[in-house]
Amino acid sequence: MERLHLAVSHRPALPLPTPHDHLRRRHLQLQPSTNSLSLCRPISPRFSLAPCRHLHPLLASASATQASSPNTEPAPAPAPAAASAGAKLLPLIASFFFARGFVKTGLGDRVATYFVKWLGGSTLGLSYGLTISEACIAPAMPSTTARAGGVFLPIVKSLSLSAGSKPNDPSAKKLGAYLVQSQLQASGNSSALFLTAAAQNLLCLKLAEEAGVKIASPWISWFKVASLPAIISLLATPYLLYKIFPPEIKDTPEAPALAAQKLKKMGPVTKNEWVMVATMILAVSLWIFGDAIGVSSVVAAMIGLSILLLLGVMNWDDCLNEKSAWDTLAWFAILVGMAGQLTDLGIVSWMSNCVAKVLQSFSLSWPAAFGVLQASYFFIHYLFASQTAHVGALYSAFLAMHLAAGVPAILSALALTYNSNLFGALTHYSSGQSAVYYGAGYVDLPDVFKLGFTAAAINALIWGVVGTFWWKFLGLY
Repeated sequence: MERLHLAVSHRPALPLPTPHDHLRRRHLQLQPSTNSLSLCRPISPRFSLAPCRHLHPLLASASATQASSPNTEPAPAPAPAAASAGAKLLPLIASFFFARGFVKTGLGDRVATYFVKWLGGSTLGLSYGLTISEACIAPAMPSTTARAGGVFLPIVKSLSLSAGSKPNDPSAKKLGAYLVQSQLQASGNSSALFLTAAAQNLLCLKLAEEAGVKIASPWISWFKVASLPAIISLLATPYLLYKIFPPEIKDTPEAPALAAQKLKKMGPVTKNEWVMVATMILAVSLWIFGDAIGVSSVVAAMIGLSILLLLGVMNWDDCLNEKSAWDTLAWFAILVGMAGQLTDLGIVSWMSNCVAKVLQSFSLSWPAAFGVLQASYFFIHYLFASQTAHVGALYSAFLAMHLAAGVPAILSALALTYNSNLFGALTHYSSGQSAVYYGAGYVDLPDVFKLGFTAAAINALIWGVVGTFWWKFLGLY
């Protein structure tokens, strides 16, 4: 728990410099003021405010000097916030390289094919096999778009074509359309289930910290809060879509045989795949237990990436060719910086206070305000073509609105982040994975919008009802 230090000095204003000041300046030493006031007040454990984040380093250093005794060395100036923000983006960038390693080694493809072999005797079982396999590899392959384009869409297309279901053709509804939509809608829950399953999750936590909300043991806390509603949604999605958007082919007896044939062609697990498995187990373990043993998420990500590079699973050209990682680094740095400046300048607090006053004028309790704000944040995504852009533009503002309306801080931060994953399947342009699946040509545009809204309503119902009881049990409110 950090403390907020406020130093108020009554030192008279310094005189204007004269032409001879530089002769005296080398002998000038600042002495601690006897009339400075230091106030220390504990902050609630739900909040963690970065001290003096908005102060110039010289002022922060002077404040620390005044609070010390004359014989104590001045404390060094704190590191700039930008440097801290940049360091916290490193795990995010490394996650793209991990995802590329999954695709390059073929490990993701192998895992998904095994599930097809085990569960693929029927169309519904095939969908469950793909959904469960994505949930299994999601925490170690932290890019929903990479999972869609690099692993699951090729498998879906292969199975669909083998069943005579062709893209941009009336036969698309035999099998391909259902599998594409089922996988897309389930991917949002897979990404919401784990902190390291999607790029925007890490950005949301960074923005929450900027707003003063810090989550202890983030990986474990995230999974614990999301586990019950996300797992129920994952299990319900394939079945409900099977009823709402039924495929013409109900049984797929050839799918397990095709999967077995593919596995035979792939051969035994290669050395690089074993290295990838061991590295991801190590990285995820450090992400989970790092706080307890003093290993930060940055160090964990760098250890994992270093192992992959040193053992030849990946090379630096693979990293350089991962353009999405470098695009994300540039844009996330800008978005985090802009969000921090909007907070420091008081724009976010002003906006949130205005909205809070409007909600109070309707005499809404905090649960009602929570529902209104969450629904607004979710459906505004119809105006965005990127989950990352939506988070960067609105997450901080909506979090501040929740806090001003009296919604518990941890509940506000995590619920907004879960929604940032769930709205990725609203339209064909709402996320990278949506564009990938729609580009396959199996689902018509009207069906995309209809199913996107229907699945959103189902997710809202499941997360709302199950989450209400689960989060109360966990003590979030």
